[in-house]
This record gives sequence, structure tokens and C-alpha cells, in this order.
Amino acid sequence: MGGVLRLLLNAIWLICGGFWLAIGYLVAGIICCVLIVTIPFGIAAFRNANFCLWPFGRTLVKRRDSGLGSALGNVLWLVVAGWWLALLHLVTGILQCVTIVGIPLGLANIKLIPVALWPLGQEIAWIDDRLGFTR
Repeated sequence: MGGVLRLLLNAIWLICGGFWLAIGYLVAGIICCVLIVTIPFGIAAFRNANFCLWPFGRTLVKRRDSGLGSALGNVLWLVVAGWWLALLHLVTGILQCVTIVGIPLGLANIKLIPVALWPLGQEIAWIDDRLGFTR
């Protein structure tokens, strides 16, 4: 039953904003990859686009091999782009929570705030109800 509900929520999410969020992250990723120095941010933006397309049933997990480079990159990202992306997710999430039907979508938007703030050093993991996280 949980799989059907996730599928339904992801389909509604995709129609009500997830597609456009993913397009935004894809454009940011392309721009970052054109500027050679910012390729790690481009890869993170592509990962965020993937997460924005299908957020229900997945979560972010900190990578064990991320180090000081990821932390410094995240600080730079936070100053340049992360804070306004997080603010957009927060405002959109609050607006979606105004209706009862939009509450799960609003919560998913709020779940994307850490992705927008700290994109490096994390990976997307599927949530398995029986076993916990799967990679």
C-alpha cells in the first residue's frame, strides 16, 4: 500500500511543481558545468534535479567519504546560491501547506531545504520500510 501512495504523491508532485524545480536545477547544473571550476556544483545540481523529480520514498544520506572539500564547497554554495534556493523551497512549502491536499507536497518541499543548502557530500538513498535505507 505504501508503494501505491508514494507513486500517487510523486505523480502529483511532478505535476504541481516538481518538474519545474528539476528544470531549474538542471539549468543551474548546465551553467555550473560550463564554468569548469564549478563542475562539482553542477553534478550536485543534477543530483538535486533527480531528487526533485521523485522525492517521496527517498532521502538524503551523508557520504562517509566526504571531507573538508565538501564542507568548503558547501559554504561557498550557501553564500552564492543555497540560501535563496532554500528560501524558495520554504515559501513554496508553506504555500502548499495552506490546503489539506497540498500538505504532503509542502512537507516534501521543506524536506528539500537541506538539499538546497548543503548539496555536496550527500547522496540520495531509497527508503525501504522493512530494512531502512538502501543505496
